[in-house]
Amino acid sequence: MSLLDGKVALVTGAGHGIGRGHALELARHGAKVVVNDLGGDVRGEGAGRAADQTVALIEKRGGVAVPDYGDVSDHRQAEAMITHAVETFGHFDILVNNAGIVRDAVIWKMTEQDFDAVIRVHVKGTWSTCHHAAAYWRAISRGSGPVRGRIINTTSGAGLGGNFGQTNYAAAKAAIVGITQTLALELQRTGVTVNAVGPSGLTRITASIPGMGAAFEPDDVPPDGFEPMDPANSSPLVAWLASDEAGHVTGQVLRSIEDRIIWMQGWKERKVITAGGRRWDATQLGAVIAQDLFETRAPGMRF
Repeated sequence: MSLLDGKVALVTGAGHGIGRGHALELARHGAKVVVNDLGGDVRGEGAGRAADQTVALIEKRGGVAVPDYGDVSDHRQAEAMITHAVETFGHFDILVNNAGIVRDAVIWKMTEQDFDAVIRVHVKGTWSTCHHAAAYWRAISRGSGPVRGRIINTTSGAGLGGNFGQTNYAAAKAAIVGITQTLALELQRTGVTVNAVGPSGLTRITASIPGMGAAFEPDDVPPDGFEPMDPANSSPLVAWLASDEAGHVTGQVLRSIEDRIIWMQGWKERKVITAGGRRWDATQLGAVIAQDLFETRAPGMRF
């Protein structure tokens, strides 16, 4: 019995890189996979049949998959992806939101169109597929009780800590964490878990950064091999989160960097100072924040 036998998954942005790695890994563990990819470039321009190659690789390895060429940023096309999975395989269990684009520039050079395009694909695309998946699972749970649905969203180091030249991308990836944590609360009684993974690897997107080198495709590395920059290094974590074994894990953010899995704590309270039941005086905040909150020792601070 494989980890994901009998499961049906949709992986968006699965024509290349990280998404392809996820689709291959899910299929390796027994899931039937709808491989979604619009087929555009890293800026989200154009269209093609990149999903076909991923499907061919899955089938070559003995798995079952079908291609899907929908645009996640189109709300109705996102709905059609869920319908595609259900009509093809009879049900739907796993949603992996990976589709994304980049349009990098420092903020004074970034255009409104480039900001909107990145937000639309990452944030609206993630929200739309989650919306339709949640509606599908909730309808089932109201008739027969809790389901075992799984949503795995994709964040990044840019969204968790910022990155120069990526106000659009960083904002989008941070927003996906907010979506993840909120959906974990909203879907808990339905039986659906929702988590976010921050993967790493040398993909078409990271390879667009000068000096990074050529992108890896997951099929460049043997399934049981290890290459630190392989985009598929996070895929075993995604496969486990998609399984019934991970039913107790929800609302979490995990980073996968090379051979490391890192549990993120997010925006937790680090330290608190109080004004002692009165309103703060702005003229006194500088010294108090410097010493008592940030624990600096600037000239004039008390010791």
